[in-house]
Order: sequence, then C-alpha cells, then structure tokens
Amino acid sequence: MNLLPLPAFSDNYIWMLHDGRQALVVDPGEAAPVLAALERHALQLQAILITHHHADHVGGVAALRAATGAPVWGPARETLPEPVTRVHGGDQVEVLGGPWRVIDVPGHTAGHIAYFSDAGAEPLLFCGDTLFSGGCGRLFEGTPAQMQQSLDALAALPDATRVCCAHEYTLSNLRFARAVEPNNAALLHYLEHCEGLRAHGMPTLPSSIGLERSINPFLRTRETAVAASAHRHDPRIHPQQAHEVLAALRAWKNDFR
Repeated sequence: MNLLPLPAFSDNYIWMLHDGRQALVVDPGEAAPVLAALERHALQLQAILITHHHADHVGGVAALRAATGAPVWGPARETLPEPVTRVHGGDQVEVLGGPWRVIDVPGHTAGHIAYFSDAGAEPLLFCGDTLFSGGCGRLFEGTPAQMQQSLDALAALPDATRVCCAHEYTLSNLRFARAVEPNNAALLHYLEHCEGLRAHGMPTLPSSIGLERSINPFLRTRETAVAASAHRHDPRIHPQQAHEVLAALRAWKNDFR
C-alpha cells in the first residue's frame, strides 16, 4: 500500500491510499488534487471516506463522485453531500486497506468519526481534525469532556499507528506544546526535526500514536507538568480533572501566538 498526502488549499492534506491500481481518499475538500493524482498514478478511485462535515473536508466530494462513481462513507449524525453510506462508532468499512473500524470522536464537531485499520504492516488512522501532531482540533460543537474521551480512545491505539491528520499545523502546535512543557526533551527534539522537514518543503505527517503520547499536551493532560502548566494559565481549573486541563489548554492555544 502507498500512502500519499495530497496538499489542498493552504494547509490541508487529502490522504490517498492506493495499491497501484485502486485508491481511496479521505476528506477531499477539493477534487482537483485527487483527480490529478488518480491520472498521474493511473488509479481507479474505489472509495471516499469522510470524517466530518466541514467544507474543507467535503467540498470535492460531489465532483469526485460524478467523475469516478466512487461510493462515499461518512458520519451518521452530520450533514453531508448525499448519497452517503452512514456509519457509527464500531461499524466496519470494507474497502481498500481495511477493514476500517469506525471510531466516534466528537469534540471538533458533534458527529466527528475516525477510521482505523490494523490490516497492514503498520496500523493506520485517519483522524480528520480531532488529533493533530502536537495538538487537537478546536471545540466548535463538542465539549472538553467529549474531546478528552475522544483523544483517550485514539491514544489507546497501538504505538506504531500512523496518524494521518488533515492539516499541516505541526510547527505551530509544537511551539505551543513547548510553552506548556518546556523541559520535554522528546518534544524539543521532534520540533527540531519537523522544522527541518518544513524547511525543505516536506510534510511532517504522518506522525505516530506513540510519538504523540510523548509530545502532545492534549494527550498528556494527566501528566503532572502539563496539568500544572494549565493550572498556572487558568487557576480556576482542577488540575486533577483531565477534561478541565484540556479545556484550559485549548483556550490557551486559541490565543497563542
């Protein structure tokens, strides 16, 4: 299997997985990069997977469906460009590289889902805008408690799981993470590595679950240093309550420059 991040807009990635003949894509916010990749690699589009309803994730679905006839799977509780096969957490999608287990991960949106497969040599996670390298999505429709539960579910996946996020936010996330946990040696090393990648125009993704557990403050809300830092920023929170730590971190990150 070949995994490709197709750049879209200013900082999106549309993920493509292919076996040299057939492909699936995840969250195609625009059709043009996908159609170009299909032609370049002589591929047939077998499936479109959607994680949530935002326009930069579904804007290209209608055009891709019309051009290729590919079926679409997406979250059961969100407004999407029909027709879509609706899936809930615990369902399985039997397409290329799967079966893909659907995981409910509300927080960024109310019905956000992720897709996980351990059928290949390395497990693979398409997580949309729930988990980013070094960060997590904004809480547009969900609560901190929901996002904490969602991130806990993703953090429980195998360490080797490749984390395919939908945006190149890594450097800004890691600079915030450094402010939260300035003495985290793994984080400082990873920031330097990612700065080198971006300096050469290369993507920082995919990351891995094991790496994220060591450097991502939103997966480390129960770590003493992270909780203490969040409490210093917002003394109103209870540092023993992971979802309150997450809420403080997310509010801090929203205004971080």
